[in-house]
Amino acid sequence: MPRDSSEFTRLADGTLLLRQDDGTYRPVASETDHARLDRLSEDMIESIAASDPDHPGLDEAFWATADDASGTEAVSLEIDRDVLAYFREQGRAESRINAVLRHYVEARRKAG
Repeated sequence: MPRDSSEFTRLADGTLLLRQDDGTYRPVASETDHARLDRLSEDMIESIAASDPDHPGLDEAFWATADDASGTEAVSLEIDRDVLAYFREQGRAESRINAVLRHYVEARRKAG
């Protein structure tokens, strides 16, 4: 049975911890093939991403408009930890999250 995501936490170094029945947390063994990932070039990563139908196409042209902060409003959102960690790794998390959301909204508006 899948566990509720609230039973996990992540340390600042990225270590994923699973809450045990006794209330303690223990590291979760990673199934990531880091050696394989280290062998991927940036071009290979871009090619894989481009072939993914769910990839929003976050190329340089996309990020060129990411800093348009006109008319912004501060809000509080609950975002999955792994998603937030990803954006923080990319730098300027709030700007990038906003840019992705803007891209989504504009695509939906064009689609009607």
